[in-house]
Amino acid sequence: MKKTPAKKSVNTKKPVKVRPVASNATIKPQSTKPCSAPWSLSIYVYWFIILFFIAATFYILGRSHDVQPNAGNMDITEEVLMQANDYYETGKAKLIAGNIDEALTDLATAIDTGAASVDAYILRGEAYMQTGDYRNALADFNAALVKDPTNAVAYYDRSLLNARVEDYAAALADINNALAANTTNPTAVLQMRNLYAKRGQLNLWLKNWEGAVADYTNSLARPEGSVSADVYAERAEAYVALGEYDKAIEDYSSAIRVISEQIAGTPTMEGREAQSSNAMMYFEKSAALNLKLGNIDAARSDLESAYTIAVALNDEESTTRLQGLLDELNKTVE
Repeated sequence: MKKTPAKKSVNTKKPVKVRPVASNATIKPQSTKPCSAPWSLSIYVYWFIILFFIAATFYILGRSHDVQPNAGNMDITEEVLMQANDYYETGKAKLIAGNIDEALTDLATAIDTGAASVDAYILRGEAYMQTGDYRNALADFNAALVKDPTNAVAYYDRSLLNARVEDYAAALADINNALAANTTNPTAVLQMRNLYAKRGQLNLWLKNWEGAVADYTNSLARPEGSVSADVYAERAEAYVALGEYDKAIEDYSSAIRVISEQIAGTPTMEGREAQSSNAMMYFEKSAALNLKLGNIDAARSDLESAYTIAVALNDEESTTRLQGLLDELNKTVE
């Protein structure tokens, strides 16, 4: 059965009074069509509000998953920085004291805050290197250089690491970068004397004899720090490879002189014995070179000095060997 159409509602409003106008004007009847503009405008407003809250919700959720600290919150940032610095300092103290595992824990905590300095990565790399964990040590030195590509200490430590794994070419490249960085921006941690000496050693191992001599000479010419007997002895090795025996003998003599000057200030008996053992070795090497040059008396004097040190050290093996060399030399002369 068909439904009867509903009757339109009757407009019960009072007639609108119209102000009189000019007699010739025509008054248009008031339209009875309902006005839809206010309702449409309201829908647009509501949709705008809904979309705004949706966008704001996604923004807040996204920010809550952001790993970077809120730079605008100075209290939290200051707290994090202080925490990172505290753990760095305790880690450094523990590493110096020889507590490597505890040092690694503290340094890892400092780095995990996200506010650690470049020094924290370098120090943890040094700790890893002491444990023989070269892979993690290398990762930390690399991370330090990403944060500061001109850090001389990071280049120097990575050079030492590469030398330990016998990648001498990489070690040489790093020591070159360390020298360049320390020249531009000197640091109290590194001395140019030591950097030149380390590069001289790398050149020695790479059999770049001239380069080694030049670097050791630059190291000895630097004013800062103290001279190492090893630098003279290693330059002597380069001179031997070049066939310059006279210069090598002079350097062995200089190495022995440095040891004699510094041995009294060595705090431990082990250190003094190690230096005395090195002096004994340098005397023996000098003796061999003097024999090559035909300097018999000088060779005998060197062997006798080496023998005296061996006796003082109670080194029976070296004493026996050196006594045999002296006997053989005396027989040759006779």
